[in-house]
Amino acid sequence: MKSISVQYFALLREEAGVERENLSVPFKTYGELYSHLQEKHNFKLSVDMIQVAVDDEFAQLHHEIAEGARIVFIPPVAGG
Repeated sequence: MKSISVQYFALLREEAGVERENLSVPFKTYGELYSHLQEKHNFKLSVDMIQVAVDDEFAQLHHEIAEGARIVFIPPVAGG
């Protein structure tokens, strides 16, 4: 199990009902983690619509979760 911190923005924050969670997880990749959180919080956005940042740098969803990582899942941003 890895101890991590997950922060949510915009739509994901609304759907999760929290801004941040500290978790211990058995998952290998950030994509697996998002799929779990999607089920837990009933996120509407699929994993292919999400970006992930780890410790303030963009990462790939297939990268391995690092112990103590600060993870931010970023939904698509609309502008105008």
